[in-house]
Amino acid sequence: MSFLAPGRLWLLLGVAALLGAYLLLQRRRSRYAMRFTNLPLLERVAAATPGWRRHVPAGLFLSMLALLVVGFAQPTDEVQVPRERATVLVAVDVSLSMHATDVQPDRLAAARAAAAEFVGSLPREFNIGLIAFAGNATVVVPPVTDRDALRAGLDRLDIDSTGLAGTAIGEAIAASLEAVRTLDAQAAAEPPPARIVLLSDGANTAGRAPDTMAAEAAAAEIPVDTISVGTEDGEVAIGGQWQGVPVNGETLRAVAELTGGAYHEAGTATELRDVYADIGSSVGYRSEQRDVSSRFIGFGLVLALATAGSSMLWFSRIP
Repeated sequence: MSFLAPGRLWLLLGVAALLGAYLLLQRRRSRYAMRFTNLPLLERVAAATPGWRRHVPAGLFLSMLALLVVGFAQPTDEVQVPRERATVLVAVDVSLSMHATDVQPDRLAAARAAAAEFVGSLPREFNIGLIAFAGNATVVVPPVTDRDALRAGLDRLDIDSTGLAGTAIGEAIAASLEAVRTLDAQAAAEPPPARIVLLSDGANTAGRAPDTMAAEAAAAEIPVDTISVGTEDGEVAIGGQWQGVPVNGETLRAVAELTGGAYHEAGTATELRDVYADIGSSVGYRSEQRDVSSRFIGFGLVLALATAGSSMLWFSRIP
């Protein structure tokens, strides 16, 4: 924590001086009471002493002054602020291998559920788009702030049935970049801060080369976070026969490294949700120093009310 007006903190010396004066007065009062040697008579004529309660209003009052002085010095703290026009593209592999049930209930269903939680965790002002890819890539939902539209788009995701076999990771990145470039009228001249989150279970087998598109994303300063979902034991039925579809994350790892993103592995539905939660905690924010003096002033006002309340309750007066 830092202060915009640190010189004002010298006023805390005044608070310390008041504390010292209060302690001195209490000591003198104690000495005066000891001079009255007829203690039985003193007990009869003196009202019941409030004991420790008499110090509570003073303690609250001095604490209030200290908090108000700190607030007066305009403290600042680092806070995470959502970036204006922040845009996130979620690209999900819908190739046949995503039907494998090594991730329950299957890879695609787990991906849909985790992506829905991820979308719900991001600030409402974020633009979020959805890309589906197999042998090519399709924009299912362009970047919007409408969370209902995004959830509906996720529900519509299904295994590719167009006959275009393969996994086009490069095409998914290309479609995501185009969605960012066409976000709004000013996107071409002033690109929004953007990030791509790409989920797949295999290597690239169709379309443009992932490293070429990753280089384009890096040039546009758009990180690509990649998630490989699945295990070595994945299988799907093709033509009535079971075929192994082990997860292959090497291409995804390379894409993440080239773009400055992060590579994650998820072998279970729980791990997949954790990965999305980890990405969500860092995407689309910037650190900014903000004036937080209102915190201290607010707590100071609460203590002021507590000071008045305790004094009225025990001593029938406001200090």
